[in-house]
Amino acid sequence: MYLADRSAPSGAKTAPPDRGSGRAPAVAPTVLALGTVSLITDISSEMVTAVLPLYLIAGLGLSPLGFGALDGVYNGVSALVQLTGGHLADRVRNHKLVAGIGYGLSALCKPLLLLAHSLGPISVILALERTGKGLRTAPRDALISLSTPDELQGRAFGVHRAMDTTGALLGPLAAFLILGVAVDGYDAVFGVSACVAALGVVVLMLFVPSGAGDTPPRPRPAAAPAAPPAPARPDPVRLRDAVALLRLPRLRALAICAVLLGLTTVSDAFVYLLLQRRTGIDDQWFPLLPLGTAAVFLLLAVPAGALADRIGRRTVFLTGHALLLAAYGLLLWAPDWPALPYMVLALHGLFYAATDGVLPAAVAATVPESLRATGLALVGTGQALARFGCSLAFGLAWTLWGTGPALAAAAAGLLCCAAVAGHVLRPSPPGPTTPAAPAPPDPARRP
Repeated sequence: MYLADRSAPSGAKTAPPDRGSGRAPAVAPTVLALGTVSLITDISSEMVTAVLPLYLIAGLGLSPLGFGALDGVYNGVSALVQLTGGHLADRVRNHKLVAGIGYGLSALCKPLLLLAHSLGPISVILALERTGKGLRTAPRDALISLSTPDELQGRAFGVHRAMDTTGALLGPLAAFLILGVAVDGYDAVFGVSACVAALGVVVLMLFVPSGAGDTPPRPRPAAAPAAPPAPARPDPVRLRDAVALLRLPRLRALAICAVLLGLTTVSDAFVYLLLQRRTGIDDQWFPLLPLGTAAVFLLLAVPAGALADRIGRRTVFLTGHALLLAAYGLLLWAPDWPALPYMVLALHGLFYAATDGVLPAAVAATVPESLRATGLALVGTGQALARFGCSLAFGLAWTLWGTGPALAAAAAGLLCCAAVAGHVLRPSPPGPTTPAAPAPPDPARRP
């Protein structure tokens, strides 16, 4: 299981050393360009996300169950569209185009929030916005992985997630400042968010490389024959090729574990609402709570990704979920310490640093290049749909039982699912076969 390996599989391709330096570049320019796009876009998205729970529950009087359903739609639609975005990007062999459509659709939805003041229209707009996110996620991550050597995937995704989280850090801060000075605070937040989202689309169009794969393909060995790849490249990626990816044991194991752990991962919005009720934080300061998570994520995303490349992605990935379990425990049983909010937010940020970039790095190492976006979308869709179910279940449990029993049930489920994931992702015992044997064939190369 590559999530547990310390090095890339023997069949994996790696980039040659950088020109004349003897070393491969730490981060590809494409990764930095996409990180900048994500930084700007996340400022826009997190401005809305930071105020949305309070706006819906305190402003529109939505119940926890209603918010759970809406939060599930907010993430579930994105999950379903990820498959379409990933497969479409692989099929047309233009990851930047599909990602750009997704970014553009999300940007167009932001100003529509200025016109919606009831649950129905807001639900439709959020569903469209999440459709854009779903379209762009897999092609964007495919661009990152295809521009990076296999042994540096964790670091590359860590750099991207760190830049993305810088936007997540600045977005709530901007929302907080706008709410403090604007007369119509929520409308002002939505309007500024729309302008920032448009800027992100412009940066994507101008600075992310274009081409058949949107990045220069990693050079292949000079001795490799030119004849075999030639007929394979124009072949269209078929739907059955995407479905066949689930026959890869390593990818199937990653997808199963992502689903199991997603079923017990309480959404960020609920974590912040629970923390507010547990500690009595004033509504004025609520938009700043995501800053704690984002700050820790920003500081540790790159070190966590590099550590996963060195010691094994399974260890770092499971450690992240153990830290999330510790955050649940603090919310449930810790005394009313003054430092409690900081401890919970720190653990929450550590969880994301250890998992958010590590999982796609592990997936990228198991999927052929021609189906990279599709493979990433398969696992991402499973995880997001599981979190959609968790949002619905947690909102229902909160409404029926209260916050304490609902969170206790989620913590117990997370403990069980993490134990199962640790078993499923355990390192494969050494066998008599040669290392090259497990390397999966490229489904796109079948006649």
